[in-house]
Amino acid sequence: MYIKEHMSGFVDFIRKQGVVGVAVGFVLAGAVAKMVTALVTDVINPLIGLVLVNAENLKNAKFTIRNVEILWGDFVSTAIDFLIIALVVYFAIKLLGIDTTKKK
Repeated sequence: MYIKEHMSGFVDFIRKQGVVGVAVGFVLAGAVAKMVTALVTDVINPLIGLVLVNAENLKNAKFTIRNVEILWGDFVSTAIDFLIIALVVYFAIKLLGIDTTKKK
């Protein structure tokens, strides 16, 4: 009986707080991040690498000062990845119409 009451309370909590929606959002966000990373790594980086640095892949672009390698290509690649994910999130929020906060 005691466990049944707590399970019922837990299920009510999940329903009221929208935990399932948040969980689905996290799963979808992870999938979108993987897709964008694949796009940047497999398509965008090689194209930019060919144009800018005559390298096979932008992520491998670097320069050396004394004995220190500066991996500027990896930074640029990560920045492109971030910008695309930010744009996807922005447009998803706009398209879903959840960009406004409800006032009490």
